[in-house]
Amino acid sequence: MELNSASIHDVIHPTAAFSQSPALAKHRATAPSEGVPWDESQLNPKNRLDSLELPLQPLFRIDGCTGLGTQYYAVPLTSPEMPPLRFDVFIPEVAVASPILRELLNLNLAFHTKDAPRLRRLGISSYIVRALQTWITESGPDTYSTLSEALPFGSRIIFEALHFDIHKTRISVVPTYYVERQLLGVAKLDESLGVAPELIPPAVDIMSLSIVQELQDSVCLVRKRGCNRNDEPDTLWIFKAMTSSTKYLFVELRNLLLMEPHPNVISRPEYLVTKRCLFGGKTAVVGFLLPFHKHGSVRDILPLMRIHGRLQLEQQLRWAMQLTSAVEHIRARGRMFYPDLRLDNILFSASHDIVMVDFEQRGVWCEFAAPEVNAVEYVRILASDELDEANPTIPEESRTHFAAVLNRLLPDWEALQACENYSTARPHGYSNYNIPWLALDEVEQEAAMVYMLGRVLWCIFEGQSAPQKAAVWQSYRYEPDIEFPAFRLTPSGLRALIDRCTRGRRDVLSRLVIRQGSRLVLRNRERSNAEEVLGVARDWWRAEVKAAEEFLSMREERKASGTWDGNHFGRPKLGEVLAELKRFHEEVAKEG
Repeated sequence: MELNSASIHDVIHPTAAFSQSPALAKHRATAPSEGVPWDESQLNPKNRLDSLELPLQPLFRIDGCTGLGTQYYAVPLTSPEMPPLRFDVFIPEVAVASPILRELLNLNLAFHTKDAPRLRRLGISSYIVRALQTWITESGPDTYSTLSEALPFGSRIIFEALHFDIHKTRISVVPTYYVERQLLGVAKLDESLGVAPELIPPAVDIMSLSIVQELQDSVCLVRKRGCNRNDEPDTLWIFKAMTSSTKYLFVELRNLLLMEPHPNVISRPEYLVTKRCLFGGKTAVVGFLLPFHKHGSVRDILPLMRIHGRLQLEQQLRWAMQLTSAVEHIRARGRMFYPDLRLDNILFSASHDIVMVDFEQRGVWCEFAAPEVNAVEYVRILASDELDEANPTIPEESRTHFAAVLNRLLPDWEALQACENYSTARPHGYSNYNIPWLALDEVEQEAAMVYMLGRVLWCIFEGQSAPQKAAVWQSYRYEPDIEFPAFRLTPSGLRALIDRCTRGRRDVLSRLVIRQGSRLVLRNRERSNAEEVLGVARDWWRAEVKAAEEFLSMREERKASGTWDGNHFGRPKLGEVLAELKRFHEEVAKEG
């Protein structure tokens, strides 16, 4: 079955539990070159691309993508000092009507391929570069620089309809004035964030930055011109900014400014990045600058070290202790929860020590999260399901039922979820926008953090990029060759610790349904069809949603009677995990 946005609703999300008789047409795999009419055949000259070779002197470079293969980071090469204004290319699924064209451009692969080296090998990357080159050439060489001066930050280049003839591809530009309206002004930023004025970093104008590479949808590598203070001219910085859901940017900025320093937590921002807004005339904060750690994420380095036999137990224990110490610090000294604990958000410093990043507090997908968090998240997804032309909503009585359950867990969750601007007052003074984690008490939050920590410790000691292979959302350069909770390399004493940290774990959907290339299939049944995948997913989600409801009902009853233990599954506390890692490290040192 094809992997696309419809499969999220019908297979990957708990909404699959309410799929009665799904329309299989949108899920059936297509074979455009076999048994098709001449008008649709790839042998027909009108259905051929003239070329997917890059121009000799390309004006753009593709640095990655996100949004399930609909948003591409197209970096202009027209000037070495181009500021990071983040004019990404968006290709809605409906913009590609031809199955042949989807196949030629490898759009199904782009759904889960995010990193630049692999993405640039796909047809869609060359197509975007060639289409943009044609667009700029036909519109005039000053087109992009003119747009840069006239458009708000994060404006979108939309490919409305892709055509075999690139000259016929419709491209439009959509100004994102709403993004600039959401941004907080520099004036009174301390009041807006609730931080002391002396914690606010100095500001630099976005036009003084030069983009080097776009690393993620919210992260760019930049240089800063006109150096201030003691900066070296060639210093590289991480520019953190968002072109949608800007409220999370300010949650992270506030959290980092209030965070007490820790050697294994990213430092406070060195600079704010500002821009004079075209709408309203305010000088707004569009992002901030953080130190750049050139060694990258633990996710990419761990499997390489394992493959080349370079993992050493003493080193792994040091990383495990650093990570656990940082998580405990965030909880105890930072007075906050950290719901984003996965290898993507852990970097290596220049000295190959752990550095934790990403304090937006959005959370992770269910195959990384604790079961008690998932139970609330499933209810939230079902309570929020909206009518969509491609994906019919769940029955209204079911949606209303789950909305009532969630309102008991977190009053006024709908108002919180509807908040678009950080400046909009959050109901009940909620500190962020993460509904499942806000619904938990402090003891439950720590237990959920321990669960995620346990899974990351498994990755560290097994040398894997993730706990499960063939993740639906993202493929990795080095896919896991063993899956949690199986062990192969972890010492026996640490296996018991990881097992205790992850008590209460449940089977995941990928035990039954996996991504194979760009298709969803039943595990160990490569030739399974869409109907079989949909049926298995529907049955699995019905049981999982039922279990989540039963757990939350039991929790409510025990809370009402005063018998609820927040650490319901009996996991160790963060301090206990750290102490046990230290004891094991001492034993290894004595033996060595």
